[in-house]
Amino acid sequence: MSSPDRPSHLYAEALYDGIGQSPRLRQVVEIAEGRITRVRDALPGEEAQLPRAPIVAPGFIDMQINGAADVQFNFAPCAESLARIAMGARQGGTAHLLPTFITAPGQDYLLALEAGRAALNHGVPGILGVHLEGPFLSPERPGIHPAKAIRPLDEADLTALCAEFPGVLMLTLAPECQPEGALARLAAAGVCLAIGHSAASLAEVRTAEGDGLRLATHLFNAMPPLAGRDPGVVGAVLTSPRLHAGIIADGVHVDWANIALAHQMLGARLCAVTDAMLTLAGEAVTFDLYGQTVFRDKSRLANAQGRLAGAHIAMDETLRNLVHEVGLPLAEALAMTSTNPARALGLEQELGRVTPGYRASLTVLDRHLTAQAVVVDGCFFPRKSTGLAAGPRAE
Repeated sequence: MSSPDRPSHLYAEALYDGIGQSPRLRQVVEIAEGRITRVRDALPGEEAQLPRAPIVAPGFIDMQINGAADVQFNFAPCAESLARIAMGARQGGTAHLLPTFITAPGQDYLLALEAGRAALNHGVPGILGVHLEGPFLSPERPGIHPAKAIRPLDEADLTALCAEFPGVLMLTLAPECQPEGALARLAAAGVCLAIGHSAASLAEVRTAEGDGLRLATHLFNAMPPLAGRDPGVVGAVLTSPRLHAGIIADGVHVDWANIALAHQMLGARLCAVTDAMLTLAGEAVTFDLYGQTVFRDKSRLANAQGRLAGAHIAMDETLRNLVHEVGLPLAEALAMTSTNPARALGLEQELGRVTPGYRASLTVLDRHLTAQAVVVDGCFFPRKSTGLAAGPRAE
């Protein structure tokens, strides 16, 4: 594969910098050694001399992506797989990602950690770390995860997960099912803790927050619905002053009205995720997931019983949905794809903004909000032809 270009200048007709609500027009972004060195007004005639982009935004960050380009992390946990998943994700504008390894038997997740270490050590473009979604979930809320492999943390797990890791290690678990002190120990070791596939009570979520819980995984999904006398996980997250949350905006997992509600309640703490599977930017329309056959019907992935199994959506389509279906202003929708996830992961000092000193992480969009290219740490990756559909023109 040829080496990506390293542009030193990029001209943006409209730049959303992750700081202000209004775009900055006719801007030039200067890049050197993988960092943004300057953002300035374009000089007369300069737009004809530089790479030109209709819209430039902070590089999209996907905290939950299980696969892409016909590769599923669980099926082939190695650095080469992560490179291919990152390539597939880039077709929809994702610059940085946390490849997600779901529940698997025993300590199979250790393979995912080794794959993440290898990818980070080899500098695979876009890989921020690893997201382990399970196996430490609630047996009451397994979703599509293999129920027989779900279990609580034990001492061997805690030792492995608290070991030094070169990037972000995000762990989705059900806090109510874990031994006392486990969450605090993981948080102290730097693990980014998220609640998901959980039936925790409001009080249990609040206790977990005190122990270091930072996030909720795919809000509204794999957790009990909000009830008048039982707020549960959903109510606890929506009323928390601290918790961030990922949400899947594909029109399948969560009603648009509930996404709007979550945005009203959480604001800058709501993050877009795709939860994409291997079908994204791939050719597969069916696959086996731990003995369950998953079928793709347009944007819906489910087993024969109709249980959802991840998603088939790219981040740029997510952005279009947030603007056209949920009704968010473009700047706020863009924040959900980059600025908010950067803050949720503790990376707000290096990602999520287009400003001097930050990593040169950019997503280039056309006026229809379809990804045209991404810049990852100064490397330019143009979009390939994958059949990802364009949405209506942004106004």
